[in-house]
Amino acid sequence: MPADDKVVVENINTPGKTSRVDRVKYEDMRAAYLAILPSQAPGLTHDQAKEAAKQHLSPTLFPGGKTSGWWLKTVQLDLEAKGIVVREATKPLQFHQVR
Repeated sequence: MPADDKVVVENINTPGKTSRVDRVKYEDMRAAYLAILPSQAPGLTHDQAKEAAKQHLSPTLFPGGKTSGWWLKTVQLDLEAKGIVVREATKPLQFHQVR
C-alpha cells in the first residue's frame, strides 16, 4: 500500500504515540462517527455510537458492520487526542463533539 493510503492517528491514552491505519476506512468511520455524535453532553456510549454509525458506513468497507467496533474506537481515541471529541466522566463512558 502506498504511504498516502495510510493516515497517522493518535491515542489520547498514550500521548506521543502514533499509528498508521488505512486512510479509506478511517475516513469513512470518521465521517460516520461525527455524523451521529451529539455536540453536547451527555453524548453517546461506545455501544450506542457503534450501532448508530453502522447506518452511515460503506457496506463495501464494513460489510455487516464487520470490524466497525475497532475502527470506531480508533477514530474516537484519535479525535479525543486532537480535541474534537470529549469524554464525560460517566459510567459507562459517554462521548460528544466539541463545538
